[in-house]
Amino acid sequence: MMLVGMSLFTFNDAIGKWLTADFSVGQLLAVRSLFALLMVAPLVLRAGVRSVFTVHLPLLHLVRIACMSADVACFYSAVRWLPLADVMTIYMASPLFVTALSVPLLHEKVGWRRWLAVSVGFVGVLLVLNPMGTVTLVPSLLALTGSLVFSLGMVATRSLRDSGGLRLITFQMAGGVVAGAVTLPWTWVAPAGGEFALVAMLGGVAMLGHVAMNKSLQLSRAATVVPFQYVSIVWAVVLGILVWGDIPSTRAGLGAILIIGSGLFVFFREQTLAAATKTASSP
Repeated sequence: MMLVGMSLFTFNDAIGKWLTADFSVGQLLAVRSLFALLMVAPLVLRAGVRSVFTVHLPLLHLVRIACMSADVACFYSAVRWLPLADVMTIYMASPLFVTALSVPLLHEKVGWRRWLAVSVGFVGVLLVLNPMGTVTLVPSLLALTGSLVFSLGMVATRSLRDSGGLRLITFQMAGGVVAGAVTLPWTWVAPAGGEFALVAMLGGVAMLGHVAMNKSLQLSRAATVVPFQYVSIVWAVVLGILVWGDIPSTRAGLGAILIIGSGLFVFFREQTLAAATKTASSP
């Protein structure tokens, strides 16, 4: 289920890259979010509209919505100019950002081993920032900014974990609709039939990816399934070669190895510490 979910996410991102050639980032964000929101609407109605939209910590919800919308906007802006695999690799640094940000924002403790892994991962990010040897610094920085704001959104999600998944995804999609709709008076381009179907798929495929990923976490331990998220890099490389003819450089490959290795170390280290803490607290 995790392999299916991450594959769907990558195919969805590839569709987004294809569409950025003809449509603005704001339009893609708005339509993508709208179709995803329509998919969760029956669940919202079944749970009760009032209960879903009754929230605590509204300011933190707004921060999370802003971060998630900015993340999508940065991603689409970056893949317009960069190979899909490069942007996906930069985004794989988000677990490292989350680890670093959890110290000042969540007051969590991070030991020297994880700090070392974070440092090595950021060296990998520097290698990937300009992997093709061309002038791509601005879109690379957009991808890095997207990874950072996504990480901030994940930190906010940790603080809002008691709000429930349905409320979080509903707010996220509604926020994306609003953020993208603001730009439509200046950027709207009427899609043709086939293009409209692809734009609609952006929301539907992403939502199915979320369902598959969440199901995998219900069926198995996180330590078993989370490492499979890195299959996205493989799919991104394959799609990049087949569709756009983008051949990753050696520099990009080395950066990806450092980022993925560091991310896996941080994840398994956190799992080990959590298990040790649970064992120590057991009677």
